Amino acid sequence: MNAATTPIDNPWLNTSATIRRVIPETPGVATYDIVIDDPDIAGRYTFRPGQFNMIYLPGTGEAAISISGDPNHPLCLPHTIREAGNVTHTLARLGEGCSIGIRGPFGSAWPVDKCTGKDVILVAGGIGMAPLRPVIYGLLHQRERFGRVSVLYGARSADGLLYPDEFSKWQPSIDVQMTVDRATSGWQGHVGVVTALLERLPIARPDRTVLMTCGPEVMMWYTVQSALTRGLRPESIWVSLERNMNCAIGLCGHCQMGPHFVCRDGPVLRYDQVASILKVEAL
Repeated sequence: MNAATTPIDNPWLNTSATIRRVIPETPGVATYDIVIDDPDIAGRYTFRPGQFNMIYLPGTGEAAISISGDPNHPLCLPHTIREAGNVTHTLARLGEGCSIGIRGPFGSAWPVDKCTGKDVILVAGGIGMAPLRPVIYGLLHQRERFGRVSVLYGARSADGLLYPDEFSKWQPSIDVQMTVDRATSGWQGHVGVVTALLERLPIARPDRTVLMTCGPEVMMWYTVQSALTRGLRPESIWVSLERNMNCAIGLCGHCQMGPHFVCRDGPVLRYDQVASILKVEAL
């Protein structure tokens, strides 16, 4: 385990941090730029795309949140968070300058280091773009190492698309395509499920293509099935699974999914490792 996957100091110990900025993203979703207070700890903190932190609010509890920022700039740690429980509802009432605790980083990472010389396809649904955004930063930082890079992103409506201001910055280095389930006033793009974008995407080298997907599990399942029919190999497809993670180190059992503890073995897992589990209806 290298420094990028090792929680700073003590995996049970929260580190004091401050909310530097709150950026409203979509209804019920905001990005919180978090800065670790101790300069020594902040200077040693590193993370890899796909990893998460435990965000702690005294008197409320803690929640596992993926880091949505640039791994090359770990002094500021963006976390894009949807209000979905006591911790996130309380966090939404906090403003800039408020103190919180964090511990991490935890979990596995997207296989960016396995993509050299290969084409890369990222498929995201809704807030699933947040854990994939660090991958995009990583690919852009070393764009010459990779082949064609495509980002396929879907949401229920246009106001559910995260980071729209960044899309033009990512292009033309990478291909960004968006779709919505239903069109609203002013939307002139594609309408339909995100897998439709994948079905029409040219894939010249299926045996040299890596696909990473994050979003609702049903979306990921259909995305994988589409990728397999296009000739991608199961061992070249990666998914990010979300489960109720309480301890972050695989001891409490809340995040168990079959033989895997998502906080310890995931959240990023190779598809062929979890294929049989994802087939279980309503899991």
